[in-house]
Amino acid sequence: MEFGGEKKKVVVVGGGVAGSLLAKSLQFDANVTLIDPKEYFEITWAGLRSMVEPSFAERSVIYHRDYLINGRIVTSTAANITDAEVLTADGESIAYDYLVIATGHKDSVPKTRAERLDLYKAENEKIKAARSILIVGGGPTGVELAGEIAVDFPDKKVTIVHKGPRLLEFIGFKAAKKTLDWLKSKNVEVKLEQSVNLNSVSDGGKVYQTSAGETIEADCYFLCTGKPLGSAWLRETLLKTNLDKGGGLMVDEHLRVKGHKNIFAIGDITDIPELKQGYLAQSHASVVAKNLKLLMAGGKESKMATYKPGSAMAIVSLGRKEAVAQFPFMTVSGCIPGMVKSKDLFVGKTRKVMGV
Repeated sequence: MEFGGEKKKVVVVGGGVAGSLLAKSLQFDANVTLIDPKEYFEITWAGLRSMVEPSFAERSVIYHRDYLINGRIVTSTAANITDAEVLTADGESIAYDYLVIATGHKDSVPKTRAERLDLYKAENEKIKAARSILIVGGGPTGVELAGEIAVDFPDKKVTIVHKGPRLLEFIGFKAAKKTLDWLKSKNVEVKLEQSVNLNSVSDGGKVYQTSAGETIEADCYFLCTGKPLGSAWLRETLLKTNLDKGGGLMVDEHLRVKGHKNIFAIGDITDIPELKQGYLAQSHASVVAKNLKLLMAGGKESKMATYKPGSAMAIVSLGRKEAVAQFPFMTVSGCIPGMVKSKDLFVGKTRKVMGV
């Protein structure tokens, strides 16, 4: 792809929610290169619906090329960074004037869109064939998956095992209690303050032992525990001193990596004290797009946009029609928050933002 004029080189590492939106936003203002190990962007919060309805993924798994029509896409992982270029795992050096790290959480997903869609079909077959399903982890992923299965397949026996004292520990007690009550009303069994050793399986791989000595019979299981941040690769780079204890990249109020004037970080990988959520990652991308446009146009740093951490707001979908929503001053459950999120899971809105 040829670029006219003396456009600045912007390299974005990571094609998730934040990185993809930033690359799209800058593609006509800079010479943009997106480095990502897969050929597509995925609306990740729609993935659990795709497990019970595989055709849903047709709209939530989008080729990078569909929205990045005026940029370069490098399907690889970043392996190292210098103060002037990014080295990929395939040995390619890509020069940058500005670098943005957006590698989010570490997640091993297929490289091609076709393989991703096939994986959803395979997981759907696994659910359909099972009479009993074990879900390990009672965070948002485990709860939403249980909700999807309980609504679409009410005859399945679903059990959640969670090591914490309550579900959804990232939000308030009231929202967690409403969620627990809803799951119980759908005959989902919830075992708290327990863990499961997935290696200690008996009876041909169908009976699991919990840390409390209980046994759970299940035809299959889904592991829905938290994933580590995708920052391990940075530990041997010039940004190694910019990682906090949890692996987050330390950024300033402009989302620049502290101590580096031309390197930014956005999305889940940042150390910003807020819930890790898609709409906030999109806000990060918006702030950095403004700041890079300003800097590339020769604007003053004092005019840069600042990012204010998001408030404790969250919507957890419970099947297709209901949800639990936590706002700063109230918690609501049922069909009203369900209308906001659960029907379409913001897929239409996100596709519109991405211009597809």
